Amino acid sequence: MNPPSFDGVEDCAHLPELHNSTVLHNLRKRYATDLIYTYSGLFLVAINPYKNVPIYTPKIADLYRGKRKDEVAPHIFAISDYAYRQMLDNQMNQSMLITGESGAGKTENTKKVIQYIAQVAGRSGGVGELETQLIELNPVLEAFGNAKTTRNNNSSRFGKFIKLQFNHGGLVSGASVRVYLLEKSRVIDQLKGERNFHIFYQLLLGATAEEKKNMLLDAPEAYYYLKHSSHIDGWNDVEEFKHTKVAMKSCGISPSDQADVFKIVAGILHLGNTEFGAGPNDQATLKNKLAVKNTAELFMVNPETLEKALLKPRIEVGSGKAKELVSTHLTKEKAEDSRDAMAKSVYNRLFLWIVNRMNKVLAKPDAASFIGVLDIAGFEIFEKNTFEQLCINYTNERLQQFFNNYMFKLEQEEYERERIEWKFINFGVDSQMTIDLIARPPYGILKILDEECLFPNGTDHSFMEKMDYHHKNSPKWARPKTFEPNTFFLKHYAGEVKYDTSDWVMKNKDPLQKDLVQCLKTSKNKIVFEVFGDQFDALTERDASPSSSRSSSPATKGGKVLGGTRGAGGAQFQFVAKKYDAQLTDLMDVLGSTQPHFVRCILPNYKQRPNLLNGPVVQEQLRYNGVLEGIRI
Repeated sequence: MNPPSFDGVEDCAHLPELHNSTVLHNLRKRYATDLIYTYSGLFLVAINPYKNVPIYTPKIADLYRGKRKDEVAPHIFAISDYAYRQMLDNQMNQSMLITGESGAGKTENTKKVIQYIAQVAGRSGGVGELETQLIELNPVLEAFGNAKTTRNNNSSRFGKFIKLQFNHGGLVSGASVRVYLLEKSRVIDQLKGERNFHIFYQLLLGATAEEKKNMLLDAPEAYYYLKHSSHIDGWNDVEEFKHTKVAMKSCGISPSDQADVFKIVAGILHLGNTEFGAGPNDQATLKNKLAVKNTAELFMVNPETLEKALLKPRIEVGSGKAKELVSTHLTKEKAEDSRDAMAKSVYNRLFLWIVNRMNKVLAKPDAASFIGVLDIAGFEIFEKNTFEQLCINYTNERLQQFFNNYMFKLEQEEYERERIEWKFINFGVDSQMTIDLIARPPYGILKILDEECLFPNGTDHSFMEKMDYHHKNSPKWARPKTFEPNTFFLKHYAGEVKYDTSDWVMKNKDPLQKDLVQCLKTSKNKIVFEVFGDQFDALTERDASPSSSRSSSPATKGGKVLGGTRGAGGAQFQFVAKKYDAQLTDLMDVLGSTQPHFVRCILPNYKQRPNLLNGPVVQEQLRYNGVLEGIRI
């Protein structure tokens, strides 16, 4: 125990007795009095209050303007102001790494950073057009990228890196956004009690009678892709839709472009209602042509071409000059898979188009400096952990190593400054072995997965066998003692995770029938036509990269198009793992060129209840977020 005089201290690093339990006790004491922010050495720990705490007003923001961290209470505004002053004083780009699990408050804290910067560094005291655009970034991204989950009514189902750009005078001049790993699978399926992306419900409930007529829309329960409850307590989808439209206009998406966007969203819903039956020889048949007709009308493609591409796509056979296209007839199950793959691909590309459009309007190529705000999912361990969890945990492994290296560097600099003689202590927190096991060529997990996807007969089972062959002697790798052919254990800094490799090869290929792509390339809807154009993937990489020339500055790299395999017409193709690893490496390069600040968001309980802090739940997250590890160092 610590003396009672240390109860509720503002920085856990000041506790004389520094243990997991004393840190939890201190956080509990502060949380009970609505003090949701606490320092813990280099971290700002933020615990979701699940209620409105009136600490974000312009008046309170003014209290933090130009103050040192030790002069004011812990707050996201304090970290934001410190980052801004460091950027001005040291002429160095800054980054704020905001991590935590779903429902912990990452997105809300990201919004507060943008709100604060818009107020203290805006040209018009935070109320000009640019400041409004910066604040309206998030409502657009939330409408298309957020959804209700079992733990959070407004969960970001993607990661984002927002660069707030500044001119030489220190005034905010623009912004750019980079997005990571949109959870495309949510478009076609959700767990019980969860929702699809907000925009589907906003459109169905908030559209005018004329808009509903033009888009052939019905109630939410009429659509297969919205099979679960659409209601969220205290949530008004009608009002949210009005705000989404205003925010889209603020971010450069005109009313006519909005109409095209909403037609695509409606078309995806109709596509999901396409039902297949099994005909002779198990060949797929259409149960009802109306859904395909409606989809084709909204995507503005030929309905017969779309129907043929869904049922009888052509495939390439032969090799070299002998290659030819041969028509096949899919089974019911394959036709359903093809329909769902199309829905996921169209939605993902629409989301990237929206991000690109915002970047074109907001990003400034001649920015003098930036503050980057990273809002990304924290370490995850679920009952079933699959490909998505590996990508998220790999990201956190890299971010934790980044933090550890930064912390060691600061400590060593301080020791050298004070001429303290010391010997290096190995805390056993180096993540390099795990990082190499996941991604190092040629036998990292992601590399083996990419290789397996190149083989015509590559399967999840053969992928698993190759991984085990190369990693069975690694201390970070294990197979279950019971017979579970598609599972393995990986030891991360935050604990051991059991992964299930079912469908990894398919998820990594992310296949879409070529005939469906060709059909969509003929669309009269200009957004559909654009996102399935040959140059869209390359443009997406160039414009959205953290180190792209569009948003570059002295401390970043020049623009580049990530490498990949070129297909017909110059289009780029990459497996999901390769693309994500390249994006992550690019992000780490950018973070490495900045002075970082760390915000760890914590979920107090799984019931979404205010004034309730569950000790084991919080301690687990402190470990996952590296807070306890940082204190130990």
